[in-house]
Amino acid sequence: MDNRPIGIFDSGVGGLTVVKEVMKVLPRESIVYLGDTARVPYGTKSDQAIKRFSLENAEFLKKFNVKIIIVACNTASSIALPALRKKITVPVVGVIRPGAGKAIEATRNNRIGVIGTPMTIKSKAYEKEIKRLSGDKKVFSSPCSLFVQLAEEGWLDGRITLDIARKYLKPLTGKKIDTLVLGCTHYPLLKNVISKAVGRGVRIVDSAGAVAEEVKGILGRTGKLAINRKKPSYKFFATDAVEQFAGIGARFLGKKINNLRRADYV
Repeated sequence: MDNRPIGIFDSGVGGLTVVKEVMKVLPRESIVYLGDTARVPYGTKSDQAIKRFSLENAEFLKKFNVKIIIVACNTASSIALPALRKKITVPVVGVIRPGAGKAIEATRNNRIGVIGTPMTIKSKAYEKEIKRLSGDKKVFSSPCSLFVQLAEEGWLDGRITLDIARKYLKPLTGKKIDTLVLGCTHYPLLKNVISKAVGRGVRIVDSAGAVAEEVKGILGRTGKLAINRKKPSYKFFATDAVEQFAGIGARFLGKKINNLRRADYV
């Protein structure tokens, strides 16, 4: 048993949807979260820069003696995981493999849709992973860049948001998909409106929930699940705009963010 915290980093606030799922699936685990708000978004940066940022984020989390690190950023997961696993001694988990695996389990007609930021879709990270895990699946992808802004502004429902979702998702529904992967950690906030746009017959796969289940499995297999008798501790850090992070982040986490400080390594 291991009461050391779980480390989680993202380019900003979106990774708090992963924190929320980890809290639900692993309620005894302490968490240290880092949002690199000084350098967000990662999707516009070079591969070299994303690898450097990710390594710096991981080194920051290591100061808290974390037992595992979750890369709660699709861009960093698609680009930086090999570099992180080479240099970081604790297990490192990204969001793409768990999401891809969950989609393969969920589909019945082998036609899977993936939505994400333009950078994630361009990388074909989910498509490659789904094909690697199960070669008979057909994958159809579509970028939904406005979803990030809608989530951060709190436009989670209503006619305008639904109209935007329908426009983005129309190409995928035309492909007769029966499963849709939310390939961005912002998107779970829009899950209800996305579900309306694609229809009841399409199963929605939330990579945040899938990664929480994967981490539970890793910690269980290695005997590192926490046995905290007291309430676990949650620490939150942002590299910039701490007050803004607290306001928007509360929407992602579903509750007020306490114990939030600025990480000053950037």
